[in-house]
Amino acid sequence: MRAAHALAATKLAVTAVEPDEAWGWRGRTLSRRVQTTSGPGWLRLVHAPADKASGKLWEGPQAAEAAMPRTVPRPRLQDHLTWTAGPDGYLAELYEIVSELTITKDAPVLRAAPELDDDWWAALRRSLDTIAQVPTDRVAVRQAYLDRAMPEFLGQPVDTTVPAWSTAHGDLHWANLTGPRLTILDWEGWGVAPAGYDAAMLHAFSLLVPEVSALVRQHLGHILDTPAGRFSELVVITELLQTISRGDSLDLEAPLRQRAAVLLNHS
Repeated sequence: MRAAHALAATKLAVTAVEPDEAWGWRGRTLSRRVQTTSGPGWLRLVHAPADKASGKLWEGPQAAEAAMPRTVPRPRLQDHLTWTAGPDGYLAELYEIVSELTITKDAPVLRAAPELDDDWWAALRRSLDTIAQVPTDRVAVRQAYLDRAMPEFLGQPVDTTVPAWSTAHGDLHWANLTGPRLTILDWEGWGVAPAGYDAAMLHAFSLLVPEVSALVRQHLGHILDTPAGRFSELVVITELLQTISRGDSLDLEAPLRQRAAVLLNHS
């Protein structure tokens, strides 16, 4: 990954300026601050097996750059390139620099309350409302997955019919959000999902810090406190329980199951 990142920097005519490295989930991505001819930038490298180095996740940031309104705060994609080397495929993305830090450094689960003011929450609410209205044929969550996974991981029969669909960022967790000024990062997986999916995901990843999960419900209640929003919570809980079954974020299981019980009793 380091060698490939250095190659991408050479091909894009940028220079890494700091030794710090930002690694993504299980080493799938590597990002570093770089210097470009017009100023500082951020070079992100994505790895996948060569036969999977295409499709929705590969094209997501480019599609977001074209489709998302400028009012949605995100780093602008300035350039990109792809290549393969034997069994490995790489995507390099050059972004404008973001000065704010992510709320959590390298994990989606919140474990301490951040200092976020009402302006931050208002910006998030506006952004999610805007994203939801963006037309796209990209798919973030599929009905077939819900039909199979929801009864399995929720542990009981459940109506898997999605009440409403809308466009979602698709990976809205605390390591993809910055503060104290909001920027939304990582646009690989955006697309159509059950309405309220983004708000539901952020709420689920906040459950270990109850005062913050309460703030999510306070500021995004117009999404979550609806039949579609409650369904989306069950969708996200299903997905996270599946990742927990593989060994991730084990301490999130109990609050997720408690929340699922509340939602299932409500329905």
